[in-house]
Amino acid sequence: MFEIFKDKSGAFRFRLKAKNGQIILVSEGYTQKTNCQKGVSSVKRNSKNEDRFELKQSANKKWFFNLKAGNGQIVGTSELYDNETNAKNGVKSVMNNAPTAETFDLSK
Repeated sequence: MFEIFKDKSGAFRFRLKAKNGQIILVSEGYTQKTNCQKGVSSVKRNSKNEDRFELKQSANKKWFFNLKAGNGQIVGTSELYDNETNAKNGVKSVMNNAPTAETFDLSK
């Protein structure tokens, strides 16, 4: 499921959670809820294409991935994983869950 929420600074963000409740993808902050909702739609569309995922390693040697839109803009970033295999499993989870995930608005 997607959850739209307001962070401490008042920005709108979304997170994608797996069925077990684990957060598998988060967004940047948006000033308007409509743009955040468009971000959710973009994740649903782009998560169907494995080529839109970019695996990376952070400075502390943890793995993560970004999901990019067709224009190359990052629409979501994963949590940090201990190894590349777990990050790849995270990509599969986003691909399986995002396209049909329900959206819940917690920002009300």
